[in-house]
Amino acid sequence: MSVELAGRRPAFPLVILATGIPMFMATLDNLVMTNALPVIHVDMGATVEELQWFINAYTLAFAGVILLAVALGDRLGRRNVFITGIVLFTLASVAAALSTDPTQLIIARAVQGVGGAGIMPLSLSLLAGAVDERRRPLAIGIWGGVAGLGVAAGPLVGGAVVEGWDWHAIFWLNVPVGLIAVPLALLVLPAGTRSRLPIDVVGMLLAGVGVLGVVYGIVRGNDAGWGSAEVIGALVLGTALIVAFIRWEHRHPAPLLPLRLFRDRSFAIANVVGLGFSFGIFGAVFILIQYLQVVQGASPLEAAVQTMPWTMAPMVVAPLAGLIAPRVGTRLLIVTGLTLQAGALGWLGLTLATETPYGEMLPAFLAAGIGMSLVFAPSSTAVLATITEADTAKASGTNSTMREVGTALGIAVLTAVFTGAGGELTPTGYVAAAQPAVLVGAVALTLTAAAALLLPAGRSRTRTAPAPLTATPPHDRDPDQISALTP
Repeated sequence: MSVELAGRRPAFPLVILATGIPMFMATLDNLVMTNALPVIHVDMGATVEELQWFINAYTLAFAGVILLAVALGDRLGRRNVFITGIVLFTLASVAAALSTDPTQLIIARAVQGVGGAGIMPLSLSLLAGAVDERRRPLAIGIWGGVAGLGVAAGPLVGGAVVEGWDWHAIFWLNVPVGLIAVPLALLVLPAGTRSRLPIDVVGMLLAGVGVLGVVYGIVRGNDAGWGSAEVIGALVLGTALIVAFIRWEHRHPAPLLPLRLFRDRSFAIANVVGLGFSFGIFGAVFILIQYLQVVQGASPLEAAVQTMPWTMAPMVVAPLAGLIAPRVGTRLLIVTGLTLQAGALGWLGLTLATETPYGEMLPAFLAAGIGMSLVFAPSSTAVLATITEADTAKASGTNSTMREVGTALGIAVLTAVFTGAGGELTPTGYVAAAQPAVLVGAVALTLTAAAALLLPAGRSRTRTAPAPLTATPPHDRDPDQISALTP
């Protein structure tokens, strides 16, 4: 039974909690393992390639299933699929905690990713549908802040738990969260309507296997050889399946990814931003957090504390960015944020050394954290700015997919650069290879900032709902004006 009775919306704080707690859990597990990787490397004897798959198994499963989860949400009810995702994520966390070898952990992480796919996009869609339009920018800003907190707290929580207990415990933490989240969602969130449209299973398989093929080829490139049949076959097959997916979606009556959404400039560019942002920043995080431990000898908790200016900034700045986006425009915030991140990674890539003082890295960490904050919520606003309520789940799902694919590709490519340059998980064999890898991340963010300049520029000129906008076709509207409308 839902709190929503007799047409009344559920209380705003309860909606934030019901959608934010599960989403926090899912985003936390994106990076919660980063500080534990050196420990798992020793404990399980995991290779560098396996360390990548501990992260990529999650992100690829997430990206491959997320659009199907959105379609199932439309067909079976968004709250039902949201809750199913929470349950699956919690059970997979138990399996990860009980893992005794790399293969078991990789499989458990993949199942976690499937559960996360049912949580992340539907949490934003359920949030947007459960709050009134006047408070929607604030709600999205808070949502972005919680997402940022999940990313921020991942390394810190992982480092603290690994140092105080062991790496298995980072997954046990999800169990009480899941036990709280399920009844809260049942109580607060409306069940919603259901669609009778067919589910595009073929599209899901084409996209999921296609992305997996591309990432697999990149991951295996250095070990198997870039000219090997294994790598070339994986890259060619993956690319062909992605092209086939696009063609299939163009013809399917109920596509997982409605290509018509990309006719909207704000939506299209925001997804390019999501891909490039995740590629550059999370690929670099994967390299830099291990640098603090492997090269500088920091413990998992010490490494997490040292990166707090970077990872914790979104908790403070992202909600503020969501609030001011309607006033200054999403483009200004996003371009500024990406530029700050590119500059931070460029500085780190050029100055990184075996004994780089922490004080020299601190300004770059802080700039990267503020930059991340300025991208999180405004890019979510840009994605949904001119999207109808019926398409919010698919729009959010598309953006989440692009971000997760970007994360997987970023980790794969930057690690390929690292290993290709002769990088090793030793104090003497790490830095020279880490430098070009981090610089690749900086270049990716610079190109993404240039692309973000194509976002619609305007800002809200009024705080009341102006009549002329109601007569303007959605694709011609200023997204920042629309997201800021208040009755």
